[in-house]
Amino acid sequence: MRGLLLAWECVCMLSVAAAQGLPAAPVPMTTVAAKDYLAEATRVVNAAAQPAAPWNGPRTGPRAELRKRVAIVAEDLRNGGIVGVTDGVLEAAKVIGWSVKIFDAGGTPDLRMKTLAKALASRPDGLIIVGGDARALLPGLRPFAERSIPIVGWHVAVQAGPVPGTPVAMNVATDPREAARVTALAAIVQSGGHAGVVIFTDSNFRIAQGKSDEMAAVVRTCHDCTLLEVRDAAISRSKELMPGTTRDLLARYGKRWTYALAINDIYFDYAAPVLTQAGMPNAAVAMLSAGDGSESAFLRIRTGTFQTGTVAEPLNLHGWQLVDEMNRLLAGARVTGYVVPVHLVTAENIAADGGDRLLYDPDNGYRDIYRRIWQRP
Repeated sequence: MRGLLLAWECVCMLSVAAAQGLPAAPVPMTTVAAKDYLAEATRVVNAAAQPAAPWNGPRTGPRAELRKRVAIVAEDLRNGGIVGVTDGVLEAAKVIGWSVKIFDAGGTPDLRMKTLAKALASRPDGLIIVGGDARALLPGLRPFAERSIPIVGWHVAVQAGPVPGTPVAMNVATDPREAARVTALAAIVQSGGHAGVVIFTDSNFRIAQGKSDEMAAVVRTCHDCTLLEVRDAAISRSKELMPGTTRDLLARYGKRWTYALAINDIYFDYAAPVLTQAGMPNAAVAMLSAGDGSESAFLRIRTGTFQTGTVAEPLNLHGWQLVDEMNRLLAGARVTGYVVPVHLVTAENIAADGGDRLLYDPDNGYRDIYRRIWQRP
């Protein structure tokens, strides 16, 4: 266990650096006992796996701005996370009294600007972007800003909150780096500090790259773990790419590959069947994702089919938050900047907080709280 010396100190410093927006630098592993590292890592992982805490978000705000028209531009409605957030927006919009029109870019770069142009042509009072990259979309967002149409988004930047240099007033998300840190630590704890890791990412999105960079940094602090590879595969092409990629990784690394980490569960939808076809036992390659907590991920965790964890986003809650942040902007108020705490779903806690419905829906009364804020029945 010599290789875990001072690893936890490294991880803590990585987290602080991430929170401050600074580059993470590894710390030499020389002083902290391995058992202390694993104990602290286990504490962090267990804390993230606790049932949802009581609501700690906003409780006051402007009443509902009625009869508004909102456009949703979805990066790709084949993505379960994007669908879940969109459903949450629709549910909240019905309560607040808004009409919503959905535009799907289909995960295709060529369609993103065209989709934004179609959304603008619908003459909305507000724009909600679900997925995508705010900076990459900037040319298509400027016409909205020029018309004073407020914009909020989900997973459109590396950090939650306003997106500097863009007209996006609020990026709704859990802390992506914290999600990545918990995911990597869970793999290290589950492996007892001996994980052979492949990380799947999509460099087309800054939030994805930020997650994979953080996971890689945490894995590197564990000397007896091995970061085998960071594999770049476009989410929009995961169905096409992942079967061949999985076979290639099995051939290249064999039994050395024991943990698969990913920035999104969708990669595992197409990797798991290949592992099954290859005759791999479920314990051979453990899968953990730093988002978003799809139905298929919940099923794999529940049945013990390769996946052992996902840092699930409260997708429906995030949809409600998007509507609330938009309502504040339409009322001339400031956004809340609220960030929901990270939650790790495992086989031990999957029955709680919506898990019986194959999703993470915190049992903290957020719907009633938002209704009271908006003064809606």
